[in-house]
Amino acid sequence: MKRITFAALTAVLLLMLAACGGQAAAPDPAAIQEAVDATVAAMPAPEAPAAEAPAAQAGESRLDTILARGNLICGVNGGLAGFSNLEPDGSYSGFDADFCRAVAVALFNDPEAVEFVPLSTQERFTAVQAGTVDVLFRNTTWTLSRDSSVFMDFGPTTFYDGQAIMTTVDLDIAELEGLDAATICVQSGTTTELNLTDQFRARGINFEPLVFEDIDATYTAYNEGSCDAVTSDRSQLVARRTTLADPDAHVILDTVLSKEPLGPAVAQNDSRWSDVVEWTVYATIQAEELGINSANIQEFLESENPEVRRLLGAEGDLGVGVGLDNAFAVNIISSVGNYGEIYNRNLGPDTPFNLERGQNALWTEGGLMYAPPFR
Repeated sequence: MKRITFAALTAVLLLMLAACGGQAAAPDPAAIQEAVDATVAAMPAPEAPAAEAPAAQAGESRLDTILARGNLICGVNGGLAGFSNLEPDGSYSGFDADFCRAVAVALFNDPEAVEFVPLSTQERFTAVQAGTVDVLFRNTTWTLSRDSSVFMDFGPTTFYDGQAIMTTVDLDIAELEGLDAATICVQSGTTTELNLTDQFRARGINFEPLVFEDIDATYTAYNEGSCDAVTSDRSQLVARRTTLADPDAHVILDTVLSKEPLGPAVAQNDSRWSDVVEWTVYATIQAEELGINSANIQEFLESENPEVRRLLGAEGDLGVGVGLDNAFAVNIISSVGNYGEIYNRNLGPDTPFNLERGQNALWTEGGLMYAPPFR
């Protein structure tokens, strides 16, 4: 509009100057108006404001794909007793395998609605990125680089672990310094390999790493005496020791080399799907804290405790808020159990591993297990 007004005034001014520069009579007002009208008509119409680009539609969440498919595809180790192990009948047992089942129950109220896919350490992240699996429950450590450059989103830590070293009793080694000049078997592509180098360098201990891509080959080499020691997460060493010909001939040193928070991982930037995985884990932890388990859950369904009622879906719409049934926690606890039940069934005192809860105890019992409020 300002440009049009300026052009019209310019036309008027030119007419007036032309009149002043000669002997012509004063300009006719009608002529001036005619010039203004002609100038305005010749001007291009003002451009309409550019239409705002429509907001990008949110891409389909992995959750939609899973629900349409009708089952969960869960990446696991497949060869780690106590965590995820392929049994002779074709089923999978273990702590991680049970958390896969818990997610399947949250989604479909069916612990069998899950396909297990065994993955090596080299395959695991690629499988998530490529969409070959929906979620990874595979004794995987949460680190900054994996959270960023590998493009994973990690869920709640399900098992707080730490790297340790196993050696033979007859070497009579109690401290890391006793491994000076030793050959140590280690799997490649793991935080274990990096931690081993860091810790020994910091302590000035010389060692010879014997590196394997395959975890079975790592322990086979150790068992055959190709190396003096083997290193991995303590939980894995405990599990693997039970498979050796003479478990009592091997000792796990007390020294902890690292922090190893193990938990689920999904592809980055899909909050709808990651919410389902996260709150599935939290439901098992919160249930244990409230004393709810698979044996007594029916009694708690009649509870007047608001905290219990929210967890079990008797009050509010918390399940719907994350794309699940409001009774998703009831289904998980009924089918798979609370966190303590899952732990004890696979790793506890009645198993060959007899792993103490330690840091994996509830926060009320001196551990680190803690769920955000169900509110």
